[in-house]
Amino acid sequence: MPSKARSVLRLWALALAASAALAASGERWPEPLVVQPALVWCLVLLPPALVALWLLSQWRNGGEGESLH
Repeated sequence: MPSKARSVLRLWALALAASAALAASGERWPEPLVVQPALVWCLVLLPPALVALWLLSQWRNGGEGESLH
């Protein structure tokens, strides 16, 4: 297995483990949390915005005719 695929698989497994841990801790939480709309919107919109900024920072203009096909 190439190293790139191995690192993606490792990252995916880590995300799955973190998700399982959060789900398990949520089931054992003593009382419901108060929904704060501003916090929810930040949690929903901030990660995609950060990924978009990272992609834009990595984007290179003036390609030499390279294609994905």
